[in-house]
Amino acid sequence: MQASDYGKRLLTFAVIADSHLNQDEWDCNSPFPVNKLANRRMRHVVRDLNRRDVAFVVHLGDLIHPVPAVKDLYAAAARRFHAQVRELQAPLYLTPGNHDIGDKPMPWAPAGSITEDYIRLWRETFGADYYSFDHQDIHMVVINSQLLNSGLPAEAEQKLWLEADLQAHADRRIFICTHYPPFLYERNEAEHYDNIAEPERAWLLDLTARYGVEGLFGGHVHNFWYLSEKGTRHYLLPSTAFVRQDYSEMFQAPPALEATEAGRDDAAKLGYFLVHVHERGHLCEMVRTWGACVAPDVPASSGPELLEPVAPARNRYAALGFDLRRSWARGVDIPPSGALDEFDRKRVRNDYPLLALWEMGVRHLRIPLQDLRDAATRQRMRDLLPLGHAFTLYSYGLPAPCDQKLILDNAALLARWEISFRGQEMKRLAAGLRELRQKLTLPVLLSRMWEHEDNRAPDGRYYHVMNHGFTMKDADSITRMAEFEGLEGTGLVFRAMSHDDLRSLTAFAHETCAARGLPASLHLRLTGFNPAGVMRNDAWVAQRTAEALFCAADRGVTVFADTLTDIDRGYFVHNGVLDSTCNPRRAARVIGHLHAALNRGDGPMGPVETSEARGRWLWTRQGGETIALYMAGENPANAPLALPPEIFPAAAPVTVIDLDNGRICPAAGLRPAAAPDLYFLRAAH
Repeated sequence: MQASDYGKRLLTFAVIADSHLNQDEWDCNSPFPVNKLANRRMRHVVRDLNRRDVAFVVHLGDLIHPVPAVKDLYAAAARRFHAQVRELQAPLYLTPGNHDIGDKPMPWAPAGSITEDYIRLWRETFGADYYSFDHQDIHMVVINSQLLNSGLPAEAEQKLWLEADLQAHADRRIFICTHYPPFLYERNEAEHYDNIAEPERAWLLDLTARYGVEGLFGGHVHNFWYLSEKGTRHYLLPSTAFVRQDYSEMFQAPPALEATEAGRDDAAKLGYFLVHVHERGHLCEMVRTWGACVAPDVPASSGPELLEPVAPARNRYAALGFDLRRSWARGVDIPPSGALDEFDRKRVRNDYPLLALWEMGVRHLRIPLQDLRDAATRQRMRDLLPLGHAFTLYSYGLPAPCDQKLILDNAALLARWEISFRGQEMKRLAAGLRELRQKLTLPVLLSRMWEHEDNRAPDGRYYHVMNHGFTMKDADSITRMAEFEGLEGTGLVFRAMSHDDLRSLTAFAHETCAARGLPASLHLRLTGFNPAGVMRNDAWVAQRTAEALFCAADRGVTVFADTLTDIDRGYFVHNGVLDSTCNPRRAARVIGHLHAALNRGDGPMGPVETSEARGRWLWTRQGGETIALYMAGENPANAPLALPPEIFPAAAPVTVIDLDNGRICPAAGLRPAAAPDLYFLRAAH
């Protein structure tokens, strides 16, 4: 039940980017239909922010869509922007974007670069283009990134000011806000439309390192990326209005051509950030807006009480992790589109799976030895460790001596090591481990490869596939294995197939390993036995992962679901918790809400019991409270939730959380619609 120690939360501020407001509610000078929704989407963001406790809001630029060269449209859009943000209850700080003050200086730019006239227009319309402010113990710095490399007099003025400002506040926690990000993939990448060019990129990054800048927030790219550079965390934010569709090349499948305008209206990727500042560090939360729109004549209203998500670093019940089967740390080359870049490719990394892991509160990630061999992936692991992520390495047998040395040298990056083996290799494995563990402090878990007969499905049919992990039928072989010198104190990996009872199997793993102080992993298959089969049942995946998490939470068993992103070709075609464009499926939302619901309580959790009453109930004790996972069955139309008296005595007030949307309500107000609704319930004794 451990979580990284960030300390008490001090404050929360919001960061939004690229709202691209138009000169009129439905009048837009863009050829893309989705751009006409920008004003209505921004209106939703303002009202959503008003429902949250934020100290202030920073906008990273591209407030409006018309560029300063078109003065009448620019002025009209600016009036629209001021009218909308007047409703915002928190203080608002603005950063100039390239649509607001001109592009950065580049001869191939499709629009005009920054000029003194454009700077003057911004200042007359929106205020200062670079400045800083303090809130409690943090120092916020807003820069005009378009000035860098421009040669304008204001560039030298900003540089002198920024160096003096950072030096004067070197004892404060500093955050920098910029429209153009310094880089998208690596510090020494070539200049393109979306980054800051040299030499000013190096100047800015050297400043952030010298003064220990804690975080940097960048806009412009309309997509999410997370980077780390010499101790500074860089967050590149999505837009509230539309997605830059050229970056859709990151994904394994194309976006729906008509439904998403070839990716530009991929509404699941729209939103803004909440930045939670703690005593020791900060954590970012993505608020997906899903493209929600509010018309100008719709009155503001209060929304339902919603569950607050838990970050991986703060998750005390982080029992569910994922097997990172796909490459997750390497770059993808984005081809020149002919729209914003034409002369070179841009390299980026698909960080949407990482964003989803943050949203789900997932800490544990399982990686192959191949990842540890790669220097760039090792660096990415180092970058993610402070965010609460923990890496489990896996291999078949003991690797070659060079790889054993690699593991020893990089043990600080790893939480544990899983080794698969065949029964006839056990003696040799034990001898090798006996010698290696004299130098290795990393916990080791063993996983038995399945033999021919093990790979028969419940219907008796044999499949030519690979599986590994212990099952409840292996109790005797587990006892014999413990007698081998060299295998003492090793943990075990268990396997859960689609037909296995997770409550029983998790209890077996706990009693076999965790109750004796040994590590235990449970591999959760999200598909069936048949490699030719296709499983597209999102409801089953959501229920299966929720059940595994509830049963394993605080029981010393780490569950690794085998599919983060859809498998849409090859063997075992089936849904993961993210689709092929890395948007959350139902299971991702359920996992995030269940992790958050568990963290609303405290104390150890006991064994899980089960009941059947208009669906399936899993329940246990958490501290002094009863908690339950309810997988709804068929209920009479509009009938109130019937609470089993053996779980919840009549006198106990019960709170319910809808795991699909995170809404919190009293049990008396719940009307389960039908299977397969999923709910979390809590009652004090």
